[in-house]
Amino acid sequence: MFTAVDIFSLIALGMVAGTLGGLLGIGGSMIMIPVLTLFLGRDQHLSQATAMIVNVFVAAPAAWQHHRNNAVRWDVFRVMLPVAAVAILIGVAASNQLDGSVLRRIFGAFLLYMVVLNVTRLIRGRPQPSLDEQRTGAARTGSVGGIMGFMAGLLGIGGGGIAVPLMQRVCHLPLRQSIATSSAVMCLSAGLGAIHKNASLAMNPALAGADSAGIALESLAIAGVLIPTAIVGGLLGSTLTHRLPLTVVQVVFILLLSWVSLQMLGLV
Repeated sequence: MFTAVDIFSLIALGMVAGTLGGLLGIGGSMIMIPVLTLFLGRDQHLSQATAMIVNVFVAAPAAWQHHRNNAVRWDVFRVMLPVAAVAILIGVAASNQLDGSVLRRIFGAFLLYMVVLNVTRLIRGRPQPSLDEQRTGAARTGSVGGIMGFMAGLLGIGGGGIAVPLMQRVCHLPLRQSIATSSAVMCLSAGLGAIHKNASLAMNPALAGADSAGIALESLAIAGVLIPTAIVGGLLGSTLTHRLPLTVVQVVFILLLSWVSLQMLGLV
């Protein structure tokens, strides 16, 4: 099924996506999906299904490292997780009704908004919030979990790229706590989304006329090649989160989102 070049490319992709996913708390999909779709010629739905599997294996070691550094807000996690779990299933069902090209444009447009939001925050240089400034009530954290889950299911992403800035903006959490908590939520929510997305590929109306059962098997095969190096990268990236200056982490996040959004919108 794969050439030697394909296997090498997937191994390298797993390492890069895992490292960036662990570093930024985003699961790695923002790298995997564009590369699989735009450069390796895979269908958008296949790319999303594959990325959702790998997200679990990126998020789990990253969450463990963040927990060891006492960065995970378990009080926020307990509220976000059940809402995100339900929302991701709804998001997957919605994505299955859309053509792959439509999903790509939605993906790119949303990331472009995230770029603007994060550049604004970086320029303003807002200090990390104190405990008195944090707002972690059920309504705020639940809404973040719901948006994170739905968009993760719709676009095949881990959801951290959405949850991290939202936790900072809505809940006023520090960046490192936002990254760590989103990784912990993704361990379970992404797993549910991956099961639903891959199980529904064979019945996906957007793939009518294609070998949808074969696509489902290919998703599992590609994920199997990506996962080993993605795990290593997730551990490396989550370690760097606690060692690199916050400004460096923010700049990497902005550059990554900028590149992906322009690619998915077809502007570069």
